[in-house]
Amino acid sequence: MKKIIYTKDAPEPIGPYSQATMVDNVLYTSGQIAINPATGKLVLESIEEETRQVMENLKAVLKAAEMTFENVFKTTIFISDMHNFSKINAIYGNYFNTETAPARETVEVANLPLFVNVEISVIATK
Repeated sequence: MKKIIYTKDAPEPIGPYSQATMVDNVLYTSGQIAINPATGKLVLESIEEETRQVMENLKAVLKAAEMTFENVFKTTIFISDMHNFSKINAIYGNYFNTETAPARETVEVANLPLFVNVEISVIATK
């Protein structure tokens, strides 16, 4: 059975989707972008700050599902410029244990919602 996961500590969806859904013990998050949930404003001061906000939004969704980044087994990263990969990767890496890091793909795309620079989604399990 599908369960909708919602938290006020992550941005409100900007379309007809949920922050995350859980099926059995598997959590599928929607892609998170760098919207500060407290202000509703984009955090775009730097690619590092943007990535940090994305990861904090994911952290809030995971927490609402009673999980942490340790539960994540797959991530997808969409970026608008592959030249930002190392900066994004450095921030992203702070949220995972190197020995238990999830599988991942990183894809450069032409555009992202609200023309941000990075969007990340995760799949996690209890």
